[in-house]
Amino acid sequence: MLRVAARSVMAVEDRVSTPQLRVLMLIETSGPQSLTDVAAELAVHPSNATRTCDKLVRSGYITRAEDPEDRRYARLELTEAGRELVEHVLRERRLAMAAVFSALSESDQSAVARALRIFAEAAGGPPSLDGRFTFGPHI
Repeated sequence: MLRVAARSVMAVEDRVSTPQLRVLMLIETSGPQSLTDVAAELAVHPSNATRTCDKLVRSGYITRAEDPEDRRYARLELTEAGRELVEHVLRERRLAMAAVFSALSESDQSAVARALRIFAEAAGGPPSLDGRFTFGPHI
């Protein structure tokens, strides 16, 4: 599964870096974010989050506007180009996983799905919000 996720990232690495893609995926999966939220989720210093987001604004993938509820914070949202890039990555992931699963027998598909559920339950804890390993907005 990591290989599938990595391939989807490589498909867009000419447009965005991995940290930039993580920001885009975070906004897609969690909605508008502040720079503080981004820094916390990426576990980076706020200045690194600011530089990453500045590049995404210049590239036209996100917008930054004053948060209407608290003017001290910048509100980061995806642009249409940002949504299209995220959807491209997710589509690539889903197609790659579908190809893998289609090579399995129905009973093997069920066994893999069961094993993944068991693994996810045993792993516990909240998932990463930045979408690194997601296959869709709620998957």
